Amino acid sequence: MNTLLNNSDLFVTGFRNTLILFFFSAIFALILGTVVATLRVSPVPAMRAAATLYINVVRNTPLTLVLFFFALGYPKLGLVPIDFMTAAIVGLSLYTATYVAESVRSGINTVPVGQAEAARAIGLPFTQTLTLVILPQAFRAVIPPMFSVFIALLKNTTVAAGFSVFEAGAIRANLSERGEPALTGLLWIALVFIILVFILSALQRKLEQKWKVAR
Repeated sequence: MNTLLNNSDLFVTGFRNTLILFFFSAIFALILGTVVATLRVSPVPAMRAAATLYINVVRNTPLTLVLFFFALGYPKLGLVPIDFMTAAIVGLSLYTATYVAESVRSGINTVPVGQAEAARAIGLPFTQTLTLVILPQAFRAVIPPMFSVFIALLKNTTVAAGFSVFEAGAIRANLSERGEPALTGLLWIALVFIILVFILSALQRKLEQKWKVAR
């Protein structure tokens, strides 16, 4: 307990930045992943090909390399400069969006074909059929896998510690500099992550119960 109390500044700052990384990356990944999933089922071959290429390239690239690019390669492109926190959010968002897209696509595939045919029969175009009929049902079907993606994102935020972002993954190194026992620090970090994952799991169960009743 002394390790936690005596170094509360490190733990508070580290996990605050972890939650910032997680929150913004989750939102951007959800939006981008949903867009990519819709492109994957688009009737336009070029859109399907572009979405498939993006997913296959980014998802099969290690997250460390993705963050390496934004931390070291992006500044050399001469574009708008961004700090390491923003770079980490962008990298995590682009990487996680590929898994979100595949989860949403699997949910779209669970919706009976008759739903789309009925929507087209009453004159709804593809975009309205997707947004008003297909996606609302698809999201209900993918709550468990979607939250698994977000839990993985929460743990992936620790990779940003290697790119000058002070978050939970960097707490241990700072504890060592202060002469604190490394094992004790790691145990406290693990405990906080377990609590955060438990909260996400509880939210998942609540949404499952709520949307199950709504069906």
